[in-house]
Amino acid sequence: MAGQKDTPASLAGIYVASLVGGVFIDLLKMVMVPLVFTSIVVGIANLRAHHQIHRVWITTLIYSFTTMSISVAVGITSSNLFAPGKGLNLEMFHDAMHGTDTVHMTLAEFVAKFMGNLFVNPFAALAQGNIMAIVMFSLFTGIALVVGGDRYKNLLVLLQEIFELSLRIVGWIMVVAPLGIMALLAKLIATQNTALLGTLIKFVAVIMGTTLFHGLVVLPLILFAVTRMSPMRFFGGAKEALVTAFATSSSSATMPITLRCTEQHLHVSPGITGFVVPLGAHLNMDGSALYEAAAALFVANLAGIELNLLQQVLVCFTAMIASVGAPGIPSAGMLTMVMVLQSVGLPIEAIAILLPIDRPLDTLRTVVNVEGDMVGCLVVQKFSGIKDRDKMMNESSTS
Repeated sequence: MAGQKDTPASLAGIYVASLVGGVFIDLLKMVMVPLVFTSIVVGIANLRAHHQIHRVWITTLIYSFTTMSISVAVGITSSNLFAPGKGLNLEMFHDAMHGTDTVHMTLAEFVAKFMGNLFVNPFAALAQGNIMAIVMFSLFTGIALVVGGDRYKNLLVLLQEIFELSLRIVGWIMVVAPLGIMALLAKLIATQNTALLGTLIKFVAVIMGTTLFHGLVVLPLILFAVTRMSPMRFFGGAKEALVTAFATSSSSATMPITLRCTEQHLHVSPGITGFVVPLGAHLNMDGSALYEAAAALFVANLAGIELNLLQQVLVCFTAMIASVGAPGIPSAGMLTMVMVLQSVGLPIEAIAILLPIDRPLDTLRTVVNVEGDMVGCLVVQKFSGIKDRDKMMNESSTS
């Protein structure tokens, strides 16, 4: 513990923990760039398969962007209000930030630097790990694939395979993840005091509270305002999918149940659910975006870094983009969390604190992710003008 006299054995232990933890962090950095690039491109390019229903997917995109914007705003606001980790200033993160430019810039300087780093040579961005430049190039590439249609189908297949290959490598890394996490935690415990435990509990409480607020207040209000469906009726029809999401922590694994509940219990047209639910499992990630935005501010507090308003907006934007095409698997947020932290120069070593609490929080945010998909189906059906399943069946039976 901090404050105890260092012995040769303790110093050697800290060195080994630093070495093992450092290798784990470097492995994540190694796979991050190809994973981020291909996941965003493939996630956006998948829209090309649905070019015949413009009104549906445009409404889906607007809904997803709106709800994720609200979720990250809730996360950022709560983090600024309750400020978990404020004043702790962990020495471990100071070491990780060594050599990082943390000079406070004026608004004009920040905007100039941000824009200057946004549109750069994509190969240089990929080589240097310039996250925001990679994101922008990925967005343009994905949109170009959508516009190009079948002309670029071979390139899309290649990028899909690279994405799946990156996920396979991630699977290998996750085999050694427990060892890497233990090493990082051992170093953290050996060099810090017990005040970290209290602030971690506070952070978990803030995340759980804001996630529940978004799932129990914000999304039901949007649903009622658009469709006039009561929250009780919605949760009654959606409970089977929500319970499955809580148990599996995977929106992809829950997808068959989500489709069945949305069609049979909430009476959404199969044409709507068949598009919105699979797309939402990769695009509409309210709970994940909220968590990542709030976690970035928590890490900034632990590192003793003050993020100005524009930097917080950048965190929000990155948190939303990071969710596009992210695999709907347990703890996938860890991979996108690396991207969010690097976007504003925060230490990736912070996942030593975030990973042990990630799984219980992942169950809750997955429920909100799936809930957002089901609310999205009802909202899209209302705006698209497509009749619900019951009306279609009644009309077919009377004809």
